[in-house]
Amino acid sequence: MNGSKSGKGRRIVLWRHGQTAWNLERRFQGSTDIELTEAGIGQARRAARLLASLKPDAIVASDLRRAAATAAELSAVSGLAVAHDAALRETYAGEWQGLTHQEIVERYGEQYAAWKRGEPVRRGGGELETEVADRAAPVVLEHAEKLPEDGTLVVVSHGGTIRTTIGRLLGLEAHHWEGLGGLSNCCWSVLGEGARGWRLLEHNAGTLPEPVLGDDD
Repeated sequence: MNGSKSGKGRRIVLWRHGQTAWNLERRFQGSTDIELTEAGIGQARRAARLLASLKPDAIVASDLRRAAATAAELSAVSGLAVAHDAALRETYAGEWQGLTHQEIVERYGEQYAAWKRGEPVRRGGGELETEVADRAAPVVLEHAEKLPEDGTLVVVSHGGTIRTTIGRLLGLEAHHWEGLGGLSNCCWSVLGEGARGWRLLEHNAGTLPEPVLGDDD
């Protein structure tokens, strides 16, 4: 689905999880199941109050604990149940997972540089960004299809997965996805449905500017 030709006004809010200890350490998380810090829980609670004001119709989240716990805060204030889907997990990055940013640059400098240039790279022997979009974007669209007219879906996921999904839904070629900046913890982007498909209405919204700490910086 590229959006209804009649422009039904549905919205998709793609919300990144709160802060983890590995975010603070600039340690690559990937699909490793890391919990939120106390500060991360606080971020999720504050953001949930803002997102609840959008009166969302549905919530779907990655099943990794940092995303599931973030989604639970919105569930608590909205009364909506959360659907969990492993297809919304962060990019699996093999040998990069658990390494700090500095360790990755030192050990995998060429691979890191190629990724930043927008080349298709299996970081640490893991997934390609296009493969992440292949698994995540259809799940997002499946849930968006179920929305009522002018309905809002909140997708709780991870920085890299959100960026690749936005790129796919906007119809951008994969080497342009790096042009979408990373999301700070507990910030979100909003896609709106128009006559010719999905449009990016907001990006990295939700707070005064904070550093992007995570796999996607």
